[in-house]
Amino acid sequence: MAFKLGILGIDHGHIFGMLSNMQAQGAHCAHYWTDGPAVTEDKFRQVFPQLEKVADRRAILDDPEVAMVLISAVPADRAALAIEAMEAGKDVMVDKPGCTTLEQLEAVREVQARTGRIWSVNFSERFEVRATTRASELVAEGAIGRVVQVVTLAPHKQNLKTRPEWYFQRERFGGILCDIGSHQVDQFLHFTGSTEVTVAHALVENTTMPEHPGFQDFGEMTLVGDKGHGYLRLDWFTPDGLPTWGDGRLFLLGTEGTIEARKYTDIGREHRTDNLYLVNGTENRFIDCSDADLPYFPRLVADVQDRTETATPQAHTFRTMEIAIRAQMKAEGR
Repeated sequence: MAFKLGILGIDHGHIFGMLSNMQAQGAHCAHYWTDGPAVTEDKFRQVFPQLEKVADRRAILDDPEVAMVLISAVPADRAALAIEAMEAGKDVMVDKPGCTTLEQLEAVREVQARTGRIWSVNFSERFEVRATTRASELVAEGAIGRVVQVVTLAPHKQNLKTRPEWYFQRERFGGILCDIGSHQVDQFLHFTGSTEVTVAHALVENTTMPEHPGFQDFGEMTLVGDKGHGYLRLDWFTPDGLPTWGDGRLFLLGTEGTIEARKYTDIGREHRTDNLYLVNGTENRFIDCSDADLPYFPRLVADVQDRTETATPQAHTFRTMEIAIRAQMKAEGR
């Protein structure tokens, strides 16, 4: 049975995928709230004209029909809003990063455990990418044996004309390893199955914007897990010649083969998304993943209704954010 959503914060464009994918599963939404002006708001109202803006978020939190709240506020504000929503009896899907400090994470852990509500972070580089779904299926089938290393490359376009002020403020966006790095940590944990992880190396830099000393345009981390290793790179150097926002790639090294996912384009060819390359003992092929499913969203709907953890184990979500935050702290010498 479909259920009702509410929205707290539309400051990041990920809210479009969060809401549209949940609507595709039959969930419906009537109201949204945002704390002051958001750069996404004009487009948001065009894409979702049926939603009504409310001046007080309590109108959403006090609505007994709202089962889940979607949160895409400024990163530093997301944990407090999620806590408020869980205290009001709502499940939560929050944009990444779900929180920006260890103190916020601990507070979210406590409230989630006490209320029994769902706190799910939408790691869209896995949950909204069909090539990553197909990679998961191939790994589960044993196509490349056991995954021993994960390498992710996550370049982004700066698109400075569309960026709000908080985008340049370290304490507001959380740092590059915490923010877009949490996507990469999620994939590392998912594909290796590691549950104990050491951050062996972490680095952040501001290479291009001395006028914004809090900004970070390059970051990297090396992870050593109990079931595999990882090198994860983030940057804001994607040139304008690329036909999309970034040439994100996922490399999986297995004991019996390799997978490369070229998620958002395949340079030098006609622009197309969801490209996967598989090599193992019997195959050497390209796989078009455009027909793969996005199982996170139907599973999350089922979890809300059945009180299960099929979309993402709660422990995995907490572990992902803790590693990303600790990597950020290590890079900054905190």
